[in-house]
Amino acid sequence: MILGYYIHSIDPFAIKFPKGCFIEGIRWYGIFYLLTFGFMFFALNFYSRKNKSPLSSEQNISFLSYIIAGVVLGGRIGYMLLYYPGVFIHNPLEIFAIWHGGMSSHGGFIGTIIAMVIFSRKNNVPLLSLADICSTIAPFGFLLGRIANFINGELYGKITNVRWAVIFPQSGYSPSRLSVIPARHPSQLYEASLEGLLLLIYVQIRFWTKEKITPGKLSGEFLILYSVFRISMEFFREPDAQLILAMSRGQFYSLFLLLFGIVLFLRIRHQTQQQ
Repeated sequence: MILGYYIHSIDPFAIKFPKGCFIEGIRWYGIFYLLTFGFMFFALNFYSRKNKSPLSSEQNISFLSYIIAGVVLGGRIGYMLLYYPGVFIHNPLEIFAIWHGGMSSHGGFIGTIIAMVIFSRKNNVPLLSLADICSTIAPFGFLLGRIANFINGELYGKITNVRWAVIFPQSGYSPSRLSVIPARHPSQLYEASLEGLLLLIYVQIRFWTKEKITPGKLSGEFLILYSVFRISMEFFREPDAQLILAMSRGQFYSLFLLLFGIVLFLRIRHQTQQQ
């Protein structure tokens, strides 16, 4: 502890392999991805048993495979195109260098939407019902994802002197000058609390309410709340790429999700009032 602040020293590897192995080891980040997909598989089957899903037990595995592909491909491609387009243009093969790290939540959104559209058309399942189901599960992934960001010591917050501030090594660690290293907001944990835990509780309560919710309405609420939480928390986070119109890229891209969520919510509400 320096000046009362916690110095981040968590090992990002849950398991480290001996030197000379093809990979260094298994990271917590990867484990949390597996836990998220495992939670989704459990939730999908539970929804089917409770008649809260248009999917049969046999379709759940297929749908999960589509979502995994959408999240992983969308997240990686989105990271390169939305945050580092210059690197992608000069070296397109960098998109396959997953060992360098880098996933975009907004790219994951796009990939998931594309995956749902393809699955919906191929299996004749209502798209908005699929979207509502994913909306009840996605916050769990955000929760674990942001905790993984904290463990990795990445996407840290802006400099602050609040009592719970954290000194992150990646922000300029120097063993000989610890006393002058600025402490920062643990913004990853802020986002985990709002985009993850709080949003998860809200969508689950709405999903299990006795009130009949028109398909698509819950998705609209999810997108609105996620965008508001993300935009708000970005004020505490150190921008990880060049600003766009004086906004962080996370804020800028979230504006589109917010607009889409509002349009979807209002459209569904209008349709409900006309019935």
